Amino acid sequence: MKDKIHGSGLSRRRFLAASASVTGLCMAGSGCLEVGKMFGKKQIPVGLQLYSVRADCAKDLPGTIEKVARMGYDGVEFAGYYDYSAKDLRKMLDDNGLKCCGTHTQMTTLEGDNLAGTIEFNKILGNKYLIVPWLAPEQHKTLQDWKNTAEVFNELAAKVKPHRMMVGYHNHTHEFQAIDGIMPWDVFFGNTVKEVIMQFDTGNAMHGGANALPYLQRYPGRAVTVHIKEYSKTNPAALIGEGDIPWQELFAICETTGGTKWYIIEEEKDAYPPLVGVEKSLQNYKKLRGLS
Repeated sequence: MKDKIHGSGLSRRRFLAASASVTGLCMAGSGCLEVGKMFGKKQIPVGLQLYSVRADCAKDLPGTIEKVARMGYDGVEFAGYYDYSAKDLRKMLDDNGLKCCGTHTQMTTLEGDNLAGTIEFNKILGNKYLIVPWLAPEQHKTLQDWKNTAEVFNELAAKVKPHRMMVGYHNHTHEFQAIDGIMPWDVFFGNTVKEVIMQFDTGNAMHGGANALPYLQRYPGRAVTVHIKEYSKTNPAALIGEGDIPWQELFAICETTGGTKWYIIEEEKDAYPPLVGVEKSLQNYKKLRGLS
């Protein structure tokens, strides 16, 4: 049997060759634009992080989910459940033809006796990806703190794997502020197993001074879900495709060696009403991909 890389269907030899090709082309500058031609454009589904429209969700979650579906999103990632049961949430998704592409799951709900209930809740939702949205910087002041947390995630990954689930971590900015000359992001993902998802938030990373591309290249197969969020030095209202992120290069990496299964839009700017902003973001994404 061929040695397959997790979730990719590629043999290890072909995967490593592809990774080297992507890295070499991207280091050459515009060569990253050619990667899509080499491997073919994948139709990766696009979800919405519902935190983007949290005020609307708090007022009318069923109506908001229906509107999101009508916009053309394929799924949603939850960041709170607004006192609905897992069964009720699943019915909302099913009624609108949506998938659950993740839940932002607080660390406390993964600890001790809480884990079993969290697993069961997410099974009902049909969700495989348990993403921790925040690790407090005041509790991660040293490299050893990050190593200790990495070990906790490794243990959690082993516990949820029999349920066909994965745990992951979503960045903000402090993960890219060096400690003793080393990036916490590298310490964390350099000490976690491949089953720990690297949910890279492109906008947050660039706000912290980090370019997404090297990190996506450095950890092949780990960017299972990616938050595609724009960043601009000059336009704080920029939506996807209107700022500084090299989207075509980023998509090329995600769709070859990144192992990406979902793109997830998270739009938090105040330039538009939330539902307008997330619809415009999806339209901009489709333009970037030649889908509209």
